[in-house]
Amino acid sequence: MLASVSRSLFGKPDSVQNIFKQLVRVGVESLPIVLLSALFTGMVLSLQSGVASLRLFGQPIFLGSLVSFTMVLELGPVLTAMVVAGRVGASITAEIGTMKVTEQIDALYTLGTTPEKYLVTPLFFSTVVMLPMITLLAILTGIFGGYVISIVAFNIPGNVYMNEILSYLRIVHFVHGLIKSAFFGFIIATVSCYKGLATSGGAEGVGKSTTRAVVISMVLILVSDFFLTSLLNSLGVI
Repeated sequence: MLASVSRSLFGKPDSVQNIFKQLVRVGVESLPIVLLSALFTGMVLSLQSGVASLRLFGQPIFLGSLVSFTMVLELGPVLTAMVVAGRVGASITAEIGTMKVTEQIDALYTLGTTPEKYLVTPLFFSTVVMLPMITLLAILTGIFGGYVISIVAFNIPGNVYMNEILSYLRIVHFVHGLIKSAFFGFIIATVSCYKGLATSGGAEGVGKSTTRAVVISMVLILVSDFFLTSLLNSLGVI
């Protein structure tokens, strides 16, 4: 499947409209739930960090640095990937799996195309391209959530919070998080499309494939996050 997708990526697409449709499906339609999750993640991260700082040091310090670094390097990419795996990954597997058990996949061959070129390639392209974009928005939203809590709950001036971020956060830190998010997108697309194409057993098989795709994607995201972090740190991308 991956070899076929690689060949299709460098060829003429069957439908440009289908690619844009998938870009909207993966990116735009996922934004509300991703941003809502990121907002409250940043808020609770700021709240917990502030309370811990109060108990340890007697005052809430370094909230801007703690929230921004955690969102940029870890929570932003991982949380976004988890949400997309649950929302988009399940949808991809169910759609392709339904086409497989109803023999629509076989019909593509009779029309002179392949499921990898018509279905899988646009999904791969859309997931790998859009996931870093919505991850970046999720990171900024999480930092904003921490900003609100630092002002409301701990009376920290907004300029102090922002100065900490601007003093320590660098472009390379964003590169670290976005590289991981692109790889997570690759994992989601690979697992979801493969499980969809391997579906059998009617409606029950579609349900099983969808569940397995989501679970496997989430586990691989967490496992690969450790190895990617180790690799990027060793290369100095932090």
